[in-house]
Amino acid sequence: MADEKLRYTKEELQEFRDIILGKLEIAKGEFNGLKEGLKNDAANGGDSNKNLTFEDGAETFEKENLNQLAGRQLKFIQNLEGALVRIENGTYGVCRTSGQLIPKERLRAVPHTTQTIEAKLNRK
Repeated sequence: MADEKLRYTKEELQEFRDIILGKLEIAKGEFNGLKEGLKNDAANGGDSNKNLTFEDGAETFEKENLNQLAGRQLKFIQNLEGALVRIENGTYGVCRTSGQLIPKERLRAVPHTTQTIEAKLNRK
């Protein structure tokens, strides 16, 4: 197809930029909340208890869970920031596997994606 669209317009990219910036603001707020939770845990007793109890195990589990959530949130933030870079350099919305334009619906749902659904399902 000679008339197949290869890139999104500036107006379309602005829509995606706005979506990404909104998600980025929320994600950074959640990440900061997780960091505060971890900081408060450390300030409120940390590992200085003399005798370990069942509650201490639950606190350790909770701390590990918060650490894991913070790590995932940080990765999400980095992926969103990467999407902003791709908007700036003109590669946003282009599947890194097939070179096809990623459908708008997919980008609205997962704005940091770098692959079409087909490409993602075909990778092994």
